[in-house]
Amino acid sequence: MKLKQRVVLLAILLVIFIFTKVFLIDNLDTSAANREDQRAFHRMMAGLRVELVSKLDHTLQSPWEIAAQWVVPREVYPEETPELGAIMHAMATKKIIKADVGYKGTQLKALLILEGGQKVVFKPKRYNRDYVVEGEPYAGYDRHNAEVAAFHLDRILGFRRAPLVVGRFVNLRTEIKPVATEQLLSTFLTVGNNTCFYGKCYYCRETEPACADGDTMEGSVTLWLPDVWPLQKHRHPWGRTYREGKLARWEYDESYCDAVKKTSPYDSGPRLLDIIDTAVFDYLIGNADRHHYESFQDDEGASMLILLDNAKSFGNPSLDERSILAPLYQCCIIRVSTWNRLNSLKNGVLKSALRSAMAHDPISPVLSDPHLDAVDQRLLSVLATVKQCTDQFGMDAVLVEDRMPLSHL
Repeated sequence: MKLKQRVVLLAILLVIFIFTKVFLIDNLDTSAANREDQRAFHRMMAGLRVELVSKLDHTLQSPWEIAAQWVVPREVYPEETPELGAIMHAMATKKIIKADVGYKGTQLKALLILEGGQKVVFKPKRYNRDYVVEGEPYAGYDRHNAEVAAFHLDRILGFRRAPLVVGRFVNLRTEIKPVATEQLLSTFLTVGNNTCFYGKCYYCRETEPACADGDTMEGSVTLWLPDVWPLQKHRHPWGRTYREGKLARWEYDESYCDAVKKTSPYDSGPRLLDIIDTAVFDYLIGNADRHHYESFQDDEGASMLILLDNAKSFGNPSLDERSILAPLYQCCIIRVSTWNRLNSLKNGVLKSALRSAMAHDPISPVLSDPHLDAVDQRLLSVLATVKQCTDQFGMDAVLVEDRMPLSHL
């Protein structure tokens, strides 16, 4: 064979090899990843309903020890959680041994210590389920039921970045006041026949207390993250100014994401994709108030964005605040796993899954039907937004593979 023919043959073989690598092997990898996403979805659906049970089987550990061991840099709890029902039962029923004012913030809360030394944050009921919060998308008091619903949505989306939350009824007279600190006790008052308190926070006022129904108050309790995982607070790059007439840069600069990508910790690692996931999460629940966020300390951008403080959600089912999705439509990237999960939840699956997940909560029904319908409708808007991005930039540029091996050892 002549040299020229050999060169041509080698060139053809090289082209065939490249074609095989790019179009066959890579596609096989993608198909395998998609199949794993489907298996993960079915595992989630199978374990969705969590019945609150009083006993932990096959372990001598306390519920608090198990929950603390679950936490790793990229997850608050693992994919498979057979002990979840027992932990949530403990959160909803364990004796309160101390009650204090909440940690710093703008909204009313109380810090409780449960039997066994576990800290939880208690947020009181402020609104009935069918109450609609009018005005700005971040208006109104915190919604305790929103914390419960947001936790279960975090499970359904497969993020596993929200601390555990469960509804709880407490008797303010017999469970809280006898163990309350002087600082908290000084904020108690009686309105009519109802026991009330207003706590200590930026917007807490004696004229705006949270009131029980008689002595019994409905609320949510959020499990405090272990002290061995100290938190670091960050300003959200897509935060609002909260000043009338003053826009944040992202609200007028369509190329803002390019600037974000050049700054740490968004220039490498998983943090920017976490921001995108969080935008999807917040849009579904109607939370336009994530001006800051927390990660674990000294993480150099590798820690997850922790989905804390989700109570400014589910305020108005008729309001779809599209600006919450700005990180998604300005950056036009999203995790493949997130995209696959969102597609698995369309056609009414998300609403059904969320209702099922919350069915056994002590304060069920957690959400009204209009809010469940709204979540389904907002999902369609998220999918449409991603499609606009793929139409403009192509699937390969928009759908980003980001799978990090996790360990709970």
